[in-house]
Amino acid sequence: MNMKSARPVWLDKKIDFRAMHDTEKRLRGLDIHTVCLQARCPNISECFSRGTATFLILGNICTRGCAFCGVSSGAPMPVDRDEPSRVKEAVRRMNIGHAVITSVTRDDLADGGAGMFAATIRELKDLDGPVTVEVLVPDFQGDEDAVLRVVEAGPDIFGHNIETVPSLYKIRSNCDYGRSLKVLEYAKCCSGTMHTKSAIMLGMGETEDEVISVMRDLRGIGCDFLGIGQYLRPGNNNIPVREYIFPERFEYYKEKAIDMGFLHVESGAYVRSSYMADRYGTHGMPTPPAPLPRGEGRMKR
Repeated sequence: MNMKSARPVWLDKKIDFRAMHDTEKRLRGLDIHTVCLQARCPNISECFSRGTATFLILGNICTRGCAFCGVSSGAPMPVDRDEPSRVKEAVRRMNIGHAVITSVTRDDLADGGAGMFAATIRELKDLDGPVTVEVLVPDFQGDEDAVLRVVEAGPDIFGHNIETVPSLYKIRSNCDYGRSLKVLEYAKCCSGTMHTKSAIMLGMGETEDEVISVMRDLRGIGCDFLGIGQYLRPGNNNIPVREYIFPERFEYYKEKAIDMGFLHVESGAYVRSSYMADRYGTHGMPTPPAPLPRGEGRMKR
C-alpha cells in the first residue's frame, strides 16, 4: 500500500548540525567533497556523527544532471591529480574502516574518471590499518576498459546504481538501463573475489511488478548487495515525489530480495546506496560466484 498525499509521519528525520562538528573539523583544510553535502542527503548528521562519510571525487559538478539528483550539473573543473592523496588523509584522520568513494559523472573525460577511481583505491589500500574500499561508479558510457581499470585497482565492493525501473529511465540523463546492468555484469566478470552492489529508489511512479523485475535482473547478472530507499525531492528543480512507501512495503521488498539470493539488503525510507555501507561488509560473507568466462558479460558500445 502506498501513500500519495502529504509527507508521512515516519519521514521525520532532522539534521543535527551539532553532531556534524567533529567530522567537519577532521575534514577541514583538505579541500575534498562529500556526497553527503553535495546531494543534500538527509542522513548526513547521522553518518557524520558515526565518523563516516562518502567521498565525492572528480569535483562537485556533474556533466549530466538527472532529474532526481541534488548534485549540481554544468561544466566541471579540471581534474585535481592530488585529490586521491587528500581522500587518503581524510580516511586516516577519521579512522574509517570501510571507505566509500563515488564521483560525479564526467563524460568530458576520455576514461570517464576511471583512472582517478583507480588512483584513489590504490591510495586507500596503502594505508597502515585495514580498510575495505567500496566504489560507486558512473556508467563510463559503457567503456569496458574504464570498468576494468577500476576493478584491477582492487576495490572490495564495486557499486553502480540502477536508480529506477526501465519505464522511468527518462529521468536519468543520457543513461540506459541495459548499459547499467552491463556495467555490473562486466565488473563481476573481471573479478572472482569482488562483490557488486546496486540501489534503487522508490516513490517515482514505479509498480511493484517493475521493482521485482529489476531485482531479478540484478540477481541475473550476479549482483550481491542491494539498497532500496524512498526518493525524497532534494530541491524545487527536481521531480516531485509520486508516492510515499510504507515501512512494511520496504520490509516486503527486502524479504523478496533475500529470497532471490542477495547476500545483504538494506531497505527503508532513508536508505541510500552508501547509507550504513559498513553493514554490507565483505568479511564473513559467502565468496561471490566465479566470474563469467571472458566475453560473456561484454558491454555494448
